[in-house]
Amino acid sequence: MNQSLDKVEGAPLIRPSTTDHPMYDAVVDACKTVFDPEIPVNIFDLGLVYTIEISDETAVNITMTLTAPGCPVAGEMPGWVQDAVSSMPGIKHVDVAMTFDPPWGMEMMSDEARLELGFM
Repeated sequence: MNQSLDKVEGAPLIRPSTTDHPMYDAVVDACKTVFDPEIPVNIFDLGLVYTIEISDETAVNITMTLTAPGCPVAGEMPGWVQDAVSSMPGIKHVDVAMTFDPPWGMEMMSDEARLELGFM
């Protein structure tokens, strides 16, 4: 039996965010200024931001996805997120990584996004 080391059963597919960091809410607010051009909802409420990690040195690592791998702004959106967060006072460095594992689904949207798009 060969078990993959990176896929441990019961382990979450998405790493947890550092929600206890004092700058977490401000980073979330910065992410909320970025919109998917095809959907009138910000990327955070759409559920496209999977993880926000903030180090003690205020380096921010964001793992995000897109609504679909062939999204027309796939090459641009990480830069938009990086620009939005790196412009915040006190942020030293921002790295945005894309993933499609797990794939995005409508269940990842916030209630606000569902309401805005007429799904509630």
